Amino acid sequence: MTGAVPDPLPGWLTAARRITVLTGAGVSTDSGIPDFRGPRGVWTRDPEAEKLSTLRYYVADPGVRRRAWQERRRHPAWTAAPNTAHAALVDLERQGRLRALLTQNIDGLHQAAGSSPELVLELHGTVHEVACLSCGVRTPMRATLDRVDAGEDDPACRDCGGILKSATISFGQALDADVLDAAARAAADCDLLLAVGTSLTVHPAAGLVEVAAANGARVVVVNAEPTPYDGLADLVVREPIATALPRLVGRVA
Repeated sequence: MTGAVPDPLPGWLTAARRITVLTGAGVSTDSGIPDFRGPRGVWTRDPEAEKLSTLRYYVADPGVRRRAWQERRRHPAWTAAPNTAHAALVDLERQGRLRALLTQNIDGLHQAAGSSPELVLELHGTVHEVACLSCGVRTPMRATLDRVDAGEDDPACRDCGGILKSATISFGQALDADVLDAAARAAADCDLLLAVGTSLTVHPAAGLVEVAAANGARVVVVNAEPTPYDGLADLVVREPIATALPRLVGRVA
């Protein structure tokens, strides 16, 4: 079924007690953080910007790194506040129905809203830390941005001299195996997989929908645009996420 949030909600949705949620950029757009592939997405408006998130360009081209550091200085995550979609997932956790919160987002807004860090799996890393591509040391992003503000346009690792990058997963970079394994387990043993604000085109994260369905879970997709997994879903919702999600996961008896 595709369209608006049903009223009343299907019994299988309100009865779900182990819900795994997969969130993408669409969850944070109402917080002022643009998505990537939407009509006003970062890469839609500026295709060259995708190079900043592609490992081979980032490693090979100091100019790409310099631009990336300037973009990090201006990242909207530093001033963004959680919205009603983030709050709805906090409420779902308080209901005792949240199995895990898998997110492709790097902004930390789920934790800022009050979601328990131990339930949040950041599949694509976090913008709040910096990682050295040579020695792996991780440091707070703010400390490195202070160096950029002081005039270092491409700061190097102070431990080994290696290239520094935000602790996010770029194209061409492997996901953390432990995080991915935990996400796969959460998809395999839930009774409902709720995919919200994600285009479901980036793997392996998108494949978690198939994992859930193959293990008997119902699937709900909430996204403005069609996704490759709409045909697998028991319910597809096209309403704005900030209004649809609270209704889908609202407190039930």
